[in-house]
Amino acid sequence: MKWRSALLGTMLLALTACSAPTESTTPKAQDTVVLGLGSEPDSLSPVLGYAPDGGSLLYDGLVRRTPDLKLQPALAEALPEVKGTQVTFTLRQGVTFHNGKPLTSADVAYTYGQLLKTANNSPIRGDYAAIEKVEAPDARTVVFRLKYPYAAILQRATLGIVPDGTDLKADPVGTGPYTFVSWTKGDKITLKANDRYWGPKPAIKTLVLAYAADDNARATRMAAGEFTATELPPKAVAQFRNQQGVTVYEAPSADYRGVMFPLEQPVTGDLAIRKALNLAMDRAAMVTAILAGAGSPAFGPVAPGTEWHNAAVNGSPAPDRAKAVAVLEAAGWKASADGIRAKDGTPARFTLMYPAGDSLRKELALAMVSDAKRIGIDVQLAALDWDAIYPRMAKDALIMGWGSPYDPDYLNYELFHSSYVGQGSFNPGHYKVPEVDKLLDTGRQSSDPATRKKAYDAFQQRISDDHVWVYLVFLKHTYVVRGNWSGLTVGVEAHEHATGGLFNTVPEWKPAS
Repeated sequence: MKWRSALLGTMLLALTACSAPTESTTPKAQDTVVLGLGSEPDSLSPVLGYAPDGGSLLYDGLVRRTPDLKLQPALAEALPEVKGTQVTFTLRQGVTFHNGKPLTSADVAYTYGQLLKTANNSPIRGDYAAIEKVEAPDARTVVFRLKYPYAAILQRATLGIVPDGTDLKADPVGTGPYTFVSWTKGDKITLKANDRYWGPKPAIKTLVLAYAADDNARATRMAAGEFTATELPPKAVAQFRNQQGVTVYEAPSADYRGVMFPLEQPVTGDLAIRKALNLAMDRAAMVTAILAGAGSPAFGPVAPGTEWHNAAVNGSPAPDRAKAVAVLEAAGWKASADGIRAKDGTPARFTLMYPAGDSLRKELALAMVSDAKRIGIDVQLAALDWDAIYPRMAKDALIMGWGSPYDPDYLNYELFHSSYVGQGSFNPGHYKVPEVDKLLDTGRQSSDPATRKKAYDAFQQRISDDHVWVYLVFLKHTYVVRGNWSGLTVGVEAHEHATGGLFNTVPEWKPAS
């Protein structure tokens, strides 16, 4: 996806590294690196949804992304022309899987075939709906046959490739720079460098992915020296700034946080409630106090500055409480003696969930409670784990995080198209608008940039008018890294930075001399 040059220039100039380590703390060699991550995958199979956008170190896709979002050949020897309903890749020669098996086109056809197979119930199968089938006419040729011209097909070719006949529940085998060693569920995954890797060999020989969902726990373990690097919310990195031996990095992203509303409930299903809350949010204070300045106000799901952003979809970072109250009054939500508005005997009250251990979402939730109370809406908080959250998403609101800097078909189709209603974390609010379905279908199925731009502009305007979500902030992703490394590259990141982003450059990391 192309970024407007002004935004990209600004973002790349804004990439921040502070508190650079002194020479005395620089390791002479470091064969083992431990990364502290906030979320653990359910599976390590790309077919079942693991790191499909190229963030895995175990697998390669036909193409890969650079930190500045450019596509490069990976298992393909070149980027093919995308035109019409047939796209042909030629595979790179001399690539082998971790088990020694040579890569062939049959492996690519098998991977995509398993993903599209209904019986496998892949959570990302809908992302590849444009693919009719993938063929392997000879050992090095892969042919994608599409149901319709699909402009984002190369973006989808980052999917990791597995060997033909792979058991999707077996230990992972790919062609990536690291091979699988072990997985202790709830604790860590251990990887080792792939000595037969077709690309540059990693300098870090052992890589440990350690999982700790609680932000404070990761910060404590980082401070104790257990992690080489970790991802943390912006406020949590404050203790590491200006500290010898560690560096704080900030990465621009399209990752947003917002409030998802269940639209079939009496309070959150009322447009006036959602519109008033949108007006009442003090996003400027959220950026300053909660993000410590590492972010910006959000008003929609498409990041400002991208060519797909509709500039007409915006708002004020400061709240407009008077207008919010006027909206509620006009809709019949009248003030009560206890300060909570009511309409036809129903109090303006709902529950807002957030994942326990996520300090950033907790603080955003608390800020929303405060802002909502000022206009007579009572928001009750519930800190839950994800197993408890999922069954309640059609009933209770949720602080959610999503966002992608890639093609606008990413995520938006699943979050707002009626065909995805209630499918896990996709369209959890049960938004069902035929006009929006049509716009998303047009954007997905058209290959004409002007037609797609018009469709996505209209889509953004309609969900803004419907106040389907209250978007709060776009984040900068913040990391803490111990030691002095070369090859560490910060780029523009998506929501799923635990399997991508800064840590996706680990194969290039080398202790600086």
